[in-house]
Amino acid sequence: MNPVPASSDPERRPAASAAGRPSPVVAPAVSIGTLGDVRPGSLLVAMPLLTDPTFAGTVVYVLDHSASGTVGVVLNRPSEVAIHDVLPGWADLAVDPGVFHVGGPCESETALCLAVATGRPGAALQVVDGDVHLVDLDSDPDDLGPGIAGLRVFAGYAGWSPGQLGGEIAEGAWACLAGEPEDVVSTVGGAALWRSVLGRQTGRRAVLSTAPADPSQN
Repeated sequence: MNPVPASSDPERRPAASAAGRPSPVVAPAVSIGTLGDVRPGSLLVAMPLLTDPTFAGTVVYVLDHSASGTVGVVLNRPSEVAIHDVLPGWADLAVDPGVFHVGGPCESETALCLAVATGRPGAALQVVDGDVHLVDLDSDPDDLGPGIAGLRVFAGYAGWSPGQLGGEIAEGAWACLAGEPEDVVSTVGGAALWRSVLGRQTGRRAVLSTAPADPSQN
């Protein structure tokens, strides 16, 4: 953008708009990240623009991102199905509320499990990012090893084909933010987790936490 030259007349005022008022100052848009920020361990946070009921108000933890697409699980949609009714051996390690979470619309009959482990991971754990691991639910819970801070079980997952997620981020549907292990095993869900993630951001991003997570619920 070329600089605006200073007026040679010190008494000259800025030109008014056609309505007789000075042109409004447009606030800069809030930076919500790009596809380049997406990686295992990052969060995709649904923006108010996203009204599709499948993902409105969600916080998605990214498990994998490559040229083949993106896979993640929704963290903040608990179901009413108790883990001890389906996978009794894992119930004692699950964090409250001890239910399956709806991980996404893909393969909803498939169970995935994430655990936060601070010790040396056992054979049943596969690192996603830092202390967050995918858990082999076919293994013995005793094989997880020491230092398990808790786990969460999901029914299904969210998936994007190549190019799909990039288009949605460009449209302003998702904010890509840094994730924390505590997000995976947080005892809060729904809009509370959505607001918590946005509320810890800095600057204008934090203001987004005051908006409704799911505008359709207003």
